[in-house]
Amino acid sequence: MAEEDSDLEKTESPSQRRLDQAREEGQVARSRELSTFAVLMAGGAGIWLMGSALSQHLISLIREGLTLDTGLAFHTEQLLPRLHELSMATLLAFLPLLGLMLLVAVFSPLLMNGWLFTLAPLQPNFGKLNPLSGIGRMFSVNSLMELAKAIAKSVVVGGVGAWVIWHNKEAVLMLVTEPLAHAIPHLGNLVWGSFAAIMGGMLLIVAVDVPFQLYEHNKKLKMTKEEVRQEAKETEGDPQVKQRIRSMQREMARRRMMAEIPTADVVVTNPTHFSVALKYSDNKMRAPVVVAKGSHLMAARIREIATENNVPILEAPPLARALHKHCELGQAIPEALYTAVAEVLAYVYQLRRYKQVGGVYPQEPQELPVPKDLDPANAAL
Repeated sequence: MAEEDSDLEKTESPSQRRLDQAREEGQVARSRELSTFAVLMAGGAGIWLMGSALSQHLISLIREGLTLDTGLAFHTEQLLPRLHELSMATLLAFLPLLGLMLLVAVFSPLLMNGWLFTLAPLQPNFGKLNPLSGIGRMFSVNSLMELAKAIAKSVVVGGVGAWVIWHNKEAVLMLVTEPLAHAIPHLGNLVWGSFAAIMGGMLLIVAVDVPFQLYEHNKKLKMTKEEVRQEAKETEGDPQVKQRIRSMQREMARRRMMAEIPTADVVVTNPTHFSVALKYSDNKMRAPVVVAKGSHLMAARIREIATENNVPILEAPPLARALHKHCELGQAIPEALYTAVAEVLAYVYQLRRYKQVGGVYPQEPQELPVPKDLDPANAAL
């Protein structure tokens, strides 16, 4: 019972397939604090780079807007068009800064998740209308973390803002007494100092929030042991089915191998432990090829089929061991065994001639030149 309960607990890390499926459904780790921080930093960088030109433009607009125009004083119908003109000029002045912030707002999620486009989150999900699920989400760890972050942001932003104002209260009060050309840059310096202090606090919140969001996302996607096994079956196939398929493939390969034995030129044996069938054709093959091989019971079956089909059998233990160890079915023999196999084939051709025309019975080759490093018996020593 305890084992069944452990199989149902989500203790396993999510597989790559689980992560990919969640990504396709739009389920990725998100940090609103990171996006907010990136947008604010982009705004700060924009002000830093464009602040001088922007302030000069604003001074010009303010001077132009506050200049008394006698024509407007007697023609009030021109006030709204004039206001529209000044508003559009102000918008155009801020447009590069707003465009930069918009661009960063769109692409800042790429910092955590890379590029992702999916319509899955837009599909209706009536399960989200369940009030019990909604209450559960309200009191979840993630909701408590969001509440803590909101409080922390309020404390940080409010605290830093209050400290900056208190620290610079005299400079702020003196702004009203300064000429406009000096007051606006001075105000910009005060705002930039406040901004830098607030960003320091925001960076601390981001440093806490990003790892937490990654952890929570990974936790939500964790799998039970049963899910891991089921996924392995779906992706790799049922182990029992795969074993059955491999068994059938081996059986088919064995049948094909046995069917090739009657076409072999010779079977080299150990004499009982190994049997290797060789075939050679001058016109079709660069070198002799192994058409069948086996050990113990399979070796005995190869010898039986060879005997039934009048295929010559030659006892050459070192050569049989070397061929069985270093040759696969359908492959040519190694070059190091060319000389030894050539002597075997020469004996086979002499044996065929003897059976056809008679004469002196050929003598079986002795002490075949098999390199010692190819003989497994020598390697074992």
